[in-house]
Amino acid sequence: MKKVISSTIAVAALAAAPFAANAADSSDPIIIPTHNWSSQIVMSHVVGQMFESMGNNVEFVSTDSQAVYESVRLGDVTLELEVWEGAFGVAFNEALAKGGLHDVGDHNAVTREDWWYPLWTKDHCPGLPDWEALNECAALFATPETGDKGRFLGGPVDWLKHDAERVEALGMNFTVVNAGSAAAIWAEIAAAEKTMKPVVVFNWTPNFAEAVWPGEFVEFPEYFEGCKEDASLGPNPNMTYDCGNPANGYLKKAAWDGMKDKWPKAYGVLTKLSFTNPQIAEMAKLVDVDEMEPEDAATIWLENNKDVWMPWLQ
Repeated sequence: MKKVISSTIAVAALAAAPFAANAADSSDPIIIPTHNWSSQIVMSHVVGQMFESMGNNVEFVSTDSQAVYESVRLGDVTLELEVWEGAFGVAFNEALAKGGLHDVGDHNAVTREDWWYPLWTKDHCPGLPDWEALNECAALFATPETGDKGRFLGGPVDWLKHDAERVEALGMNFTVVNAGSAAAIWAEIAAAEKTMKPVVVFNWTPNFAEAVWPGEFVEFPEYFEGCKEDASLGPNPNMTYDCGNPANGYLKKAAWDGMKDKWPKAYGVLTKLSFTNPQIAEMAKLVDVDEMEPEDAATIWLENNKDVWMPWLQ
């Protein structure tokens, strides 16, 4: 059952807080991009409602998660709240080098994005989490779609995880099939749980899934700087992507260079805010488990965590 809360009432309630007496920055809207995973969408609405409580206007726009950094750089959108090192570090750094956007600091959260399996899968392939053991068990994951090769369900194509390149570089007997959305990954795990069918999928932390389905990340050759750019540096001297993703990745915030002058008070809040793994997981849970709309999930999160975010607005 979805819990619906009037966004007008929600914003009015937030605006009643004593710190909300601050005057608005520019009357132009702060444009916040949303992508295709729940924590980012909810976090965007959490921060958007915080900005609205200060008297700012906010607009949300659905944006490609790779192209967004060019949009921020050009000022077409104002900021990005979840820059995941593994998925978006390259696009972020490329835009950073061009100028027009900047790093606004890290969240407290530590990220990991990689191949993952629910723990019941280990009962069928006891050598896990070692990637070579997984490869020896590839036949367990075969489907009519993949023939005699194992099926790995990757994230949406625009997350650019380069799983197919890794499979080729490490000589793995797997075929990568990309999910259309994060929801499709959760559906895959939930369906497998009914019969304890072994599955291996793309997953990440922080998100709600780690509390619902205990599991482990596959341990590939350890990530090191250059393994995705210089073939000579990894275990396969002829190919790149012969490594895992960073096991302790950053989660950054980015902003258009003009934000600090156009919306100085909102920008000041952006520099202060920093979410933890459990806080981000809770944001995702409100949508993916409790089935709330993102706007309502943001309002509930704000109501339940006033001690976290109110100091950022003071």
